[in-house]
Amino acid sequence: MSPRDLQYAERRPAGAIGSAKAKRPPMTDRRPVSSIADVFTRPLTARGRVSGVERWLARRLLQAIGSPPVRLTLWNGEEIAANAKESVRLLECGDSSPLSVERSELPHDVATRKESGDESPHSKSIQGRPVPPPVARIVFRDRATFWKVLLDPDFQFGEAYSEGRLDVDGDLISLLETIYRSRAAVRRSGSVGHSGLLGRLHRAQANTPSGARQNIHHHYDIGDDFYRLWLDREMVYSGAYFADPAMTLEDAQLAKLDYVCRKLWLRPGETVVEIGGGWGALALLMARNYGVTVKSFNISKRQLDFARRRAKAEGLDSRVEFIEDDYRNVAGRFDALVSLGMLEHVGASHYREFGRVADRCLGPAGRGLIQSIGQNTAAPVSPWIERRIFPGGYLPTLRQMTDVFEPPGFSILDIENLRLHYAKTLRHWLDRFEAAAERVAAMFDRRFVRIWRLYLAGSCAAFTAGELQLYQVVFARPGLNEIPWSRTGLYG
Repeated sequence: MSPRDLQYAERRPAGAIGSAKAKRPPMTDRRPVSSIADVFTRPLTARGRVSGVERWLARRLLQAIGSPPVRLTLWNGEEIAANAKESVRLLECGDSSPLSVERSELPHDVATRKESGDESPHSKSIQGRPVPPPVARIVFRDRATFWKVLLDPDFQFGEAYSEGRLDVDGDLISLLETIYRSRAAVRRSGSVGHSGLLGRLHRAQANTPSGARQNIHHHYDIGDDFYRLWLDREMVYSGAYFADPAMTLEDAQLAKLDYVCRKLWLRPGETVVEIGGGWGALALLMARNYGVTVKSFNISKRQLDFARRRAKAEGLDSRVEFIEDDYRNVAGRFDALVSLGMLEHVGASHYREFGRVADRCLGPAGRGLIQSIGQNTAAPVSPWIERRIFPGGYLPTLRQMTDVFEPPGFSILDIENLRLHYAKTLRHWLDRFEAAAERVAAMFDRRFVRIWRLYLAGSCAAFTAGELQLYQVVFARPGLNEIPWSRTGLYG
């Protein structure tokens, strides 16, 4: 069976793991894992019993992130909850099974149920007290994966999930949102969360001019055909604006582009510089609908080729110029500056430099808008996201973003947080991605599918839980008085 023929493990019904009818291999099973298919098709095995220390460490791992209603299923089928009395054992096998254990090895409550004949791993109560069902179960398929995640959870969770050595029995978004909320509560309490012994060894990629080009190439030059499978028709790869929650993704992305233009008060004949133009949707809309001339800077060659073809096909290539160059090399004077989803790739140490570029290129009546994913408290990007998805990425706090505006003396005119709009955007993206998962696997492989599933689901969960924000900041020269008196005109 090839990886392409496999069903995704998280689509199995809850409780399917460790079924009594499943034929389990002996403890001596040591078949080599030649592909991710082998991982999915091999059942949980008891290659070494779970020690008391490992049970304790599993509980501590959950307790360190706030004891969320999540259970860990270990490689021998045993379930661990943050509360030892809720930890249960999948006792669907007889005593002759490789998974059978001595009574003395079981938690007291499980041993008591076994003696009384109640061996269900999904019992609704323990010693008469109701036990809420877990939101989901995290399944470790082998001991080595458990120890890797224990030592470096922020990186190894993603690695293990991508490779199929760690699975999720339940809804992936719900699991991650629950963990994010629980972990945030731990931080608010003043406790220090668990980052593992190796968590501090990861270093982010540099955003020097050459480093930035490599980082952008890693993510955005994967291929237009891939992104076309799950983005909207205009290929907008940033949070949409759902003026009405029932809007389609296509309508919401167009609404976002118009919303940005209204916030900039664009007028026919003006000039605009765009930093990080993506596949060209905003630049083309500004020229087409608002009568402005645009210079759009980008260092993704594939995106630029796509945008230039669109501009020529629409007859807008005389009013929109797509330039392959780093933002630090922007030259000329413009009436407005716009940047959507670019600041995340700049890095906090370069924010003042970004501000100097804005100062250099905006005229006396200049104004601008920057949209960026952000966070409430300064922290590095997840090392797994930084390695596998966004090398060199950093998500600023609102205070850190002011390093762009304060040194040049810009006035901040408007700040809006569109967090829930991005969460909804990501749900649309993930739904479309899942519908095209087999085609994505054919383009790349099953591991790639799981990497991007985890990235999209994790991002959706992070926005929903409030771990991530989406800031739109409008700024202008301090003496600019030709600004609207109210926000009424923003809403069309």
